[in-house]
Amino acid sequence: MKVYAGMDPRLPLGDVAAHARRVESLGYDGLHVAETVHDSLAVALLALEHTSHLTVRTAVTLAFVRSPTLVAYAAWDLSAMSGGRFQLGLGTQIRQNVEQRYGMPWSEPVERLADYVGALGDLFASFATGAPLDHRGPHYELTRLQPYFNPGPDPSVVPPPIWLGGVNPRVCRLAGAVADGFVTHPTNSNPRYLEDQCLPNLRAGAAEAGRDVSAVEVVAGTQVITGATRDELDEERERQRRLLAFLYSTPAYRRTLELYGWGDLAGRLRELIRDERWDELGGLVTDEVMRTLVPTALYGELAGVLLERFGGLAAGVLFTPPPEPSHDVELARVVASLHEG
Repeated sequence: MKVYAGMDPRLPLGDVAAHARRVESLGYDGLHVAETVHDSLAVALLALEHTSHLTVRTAVTLAFVRSPTLVAYAAWDLSAMSGGRFQLGLGTQIRQNVEQRYGMPWSEPVERLADYVGALGDLFASFATGAPLDHRGPHYELTRLQPYFNPGPDPSVVPPPIWLGGVNPRVCRLAGAVADGFVTHPTNSNPRYLEDQCLPNLRAGAAEAGRDVSAVEVVAGTQVITGATRDELDEERERQRRLLAFLYSTPAYRRTLELYGWGDLAGRLRELIRDERWDELGGLVTDEVMRTLVPTALYGELAGVLLERFGGLAAGVLFTPPPEPSHDVELARVVASLHEG
């Protein structure tokens, strides 16, 4: 199984290089770069610049707040400068964030994302060959790329693989049809979600496109509760309880809760958010919910727990090292054991 690390989304840019080097030294296959308070493509550049063989994947870059051409330029540059170690993960975000946080227009997301991926493919082909750009889709029309503005032609550059992230069935189907890989959301990485929702829709999308679903690598973007002692597990559980409570207040992420009969929890969390009762969020996420949805184990047991949970369901798993490096020897053993599994 491949192993990917994340990073604290609030990590200062000055600390990104050290984090990426540490992840590489621990034996990870790759690093996932989220997009919350930093530009994911800028963070990816820093991580790539300070590593030599680590895959760096945005998980995910927000598509609809950017022009496909600007994303294509940045992704092409990152792939070229890293020798093909960059992978572009794309996501839609929710309507409220796109409109109210970014001030950008919203439209039907799955059809638009499909057109976005198609536009990127046409841009990369033009960059590689110098052929005229001619993309005419329902949302994006790109027909002008004079030689002066084309970073190619350069067939030596590896077009960055395109990954998608999301939770809804239609996004999973789209990934099966057009993506090189799919990253599940932290709220929807439970094995039941993978078996009931994600994988069947990936297979359906691949079949519709005449593809083999094995061409789509799946990474379980799960949260993990781990530590060297029981006290560390307890502390980390409470931190993640608060985070999960915030995430599950978003209606789009409710699917795993519904699979377990906890659909009303999302509504109750949403009510607290509306009333700005932030301190009360964690109290609604019970120990039963945490045990069911978040794999928990001491370092020595963690690889076995993750392999039992995700083996046969995903080709890779997200497991982020804690900020404190004092247990890096144990962490490296976990990564090696996952590779062997």
